[in-house]
Amino acid sequence: MDRSIKRKKSITGVLGVIILSMLLAFLVSCAGNTPIKQQPGAQLWGDNCIRCHNIRPPANLTDEQWEVAVMHMRTRANLTALEAERIVEFLKASN
Repeated sequence: MDRSIKRKKSITGVLGVIILSMLLAFLVSCAGNTPIKQQPGAQLWGDNCIRCHNIRPPANLTDEQWEVAVMHMRTRANLTALEAERIVEFLKASN
């Protein structure tokens, strides 16, 4: 194989790896810079609940009903205890 062809393939491969690395770094940085421990309940509610539900106003349910709903959805939505607690606090405060 000609040296120039090998060199072009090598350069193309290196550039491909660089581009993929940059894309991966960009996607990771877009994933959310706020650690879950610092995310407010409103953000957690919007980020998690809107995936499957039309968001309803907090006043649609009582505080007790929201507690039951979030407890039920904690398992289904794979929420941590902290996330569920923050969501319930937000809903109660907005109710």
